[in-house]
Amino acid sequence: QVQLVESGGGLVQAGGSLRLSCAASGRTFSNYAMGWFRQAPGKEREFVAGISWSGSTTYYADSVKGRFTISRDNAKNTVYLQMNSLKPEDTAVYYCAQAGIIRSLGNLWTRYDYWGQGTQVTVSS
Repeated sequence: QVQLVESGGGLVQAGGSLRLSCAASGRTFSNYAMGWFRQAPGKEREFVAGISWSGSTTYYADSVKGRFTISRDNAKNTVYLQMNSLKPEDTAVYYCAQAGIIRSLGNLWTRYDYWGQGTQVTVSS
């Protein structure tokens, strides 16, 4: 079965950086788009970034454009989220997700069927 395991969360001061990783197993990783989502306390889960199955196309929420970068290493079955210039409002549990359908775009409208357990990111002011 598909397993997604996130790592790299933690506590950082505003303006700092973190890199999240998500290791995937269970299916041919390179066939599927990947996404990162987050959920802050009392708020709905929101799309942060997505990357196509090939890695050629990326998508970002307006709130993170220019600060976050999603990438993937198909040889390592891993997707990354580099987060720079972090703000207190970036504080949330971050989840990686894998598309359910082969060769999806990886944008906000992609159907993501598999989810990791989440990793906490806390940005102090």
